[in-house]
Amino acid sequence: MKQNLYIHFHPDERPFVDRASEWLERAAYGHELKRTDFLDPRQAEIVVSLANRQPEVQLKLSGGYEGAERKRALIAPEYRILDDEPDGIALLRISGGSQGHLELEHGDYLGALLGLGIKRDRIGDLHIHEDFCHCLVAEEIADYLNIHLRQVHRVHVLTDIIPLSDLRIAEADLEEMNLSVASLRLDGIASDVHRISRTKIVDPIRAGRCRVNWKVEEDPSTPLKEGDVVSMQGLGRFKVLIVEGMTKKGRMRVKIGKFI
Repeated sequence: MKQNLYIHFHPDERPFVDRASEWLERAAYGHELKRTDFLDPRQAEIVVSLANRQPEVQLKLSGGYEGAERKRALIAPEYRILDDEPDGIALLRISGGSQGHLELEHGDYLGALLGLGIKRDRIGDLHIHEDFCHCLVAEEIADYLNIHLRQVHRVHVLTDIIPLSDLRIAEADLEEMNLSVASLRLDGIASDVHRISRTKIVDPIRAGRCRVNWKVEEDPSTPLKEGDVVSMQGLGRFKVLIVEGMTKKGRMRVKIGKFI
């Protein structure tokens, strides 16, 4: 039974598939209510696909605001009413992020949180502004962070837990690039975006260090399409914004947004 399930997922995803299956079985047959940590979009997709096989359970996803990337799942028996169940998400404001010439970035804030011993899946989306950051976190750790987070990179910061309704969403900064490519192959576009030869970009893809829409992709020839988000370990991520069509020379015009 489990082997039949595994064929739908990448081998690297099997441990998570096992965990998610256990959550669903406990809800269906143990009548348990389970609130997960934050899931990335691929993990949420896996949980949804597994839940669709279980009519005895219901699922609610929330990231603290409409359009959140990382979300917590609430898994419950199908007879439970979930409308009044809390999402378990708190909003932490971290201020003092622009002192002198040092501008703090996403990695600085995330690194400071992880440096306190917090696991990545306890942290939701981060919204970086000029002099503060709004950080969505699991409600269970909000007080701990509020007490202990006092430095980000080399900057002293202040923290406060504020209502979710005060969240200020920061749109992702994208460096737009217009490419002319022979095809929409993953390796070709990734090599142009990261300015690395195609032969050098193939090895990390085949080694499992590339994700397309948060799913491990090991085939360099995989075609990309509009809306795809590609992340390369150590190189960052980019999004295929628009596939504009063919040039007179038979090449593809593609607009890429590189996350900065």
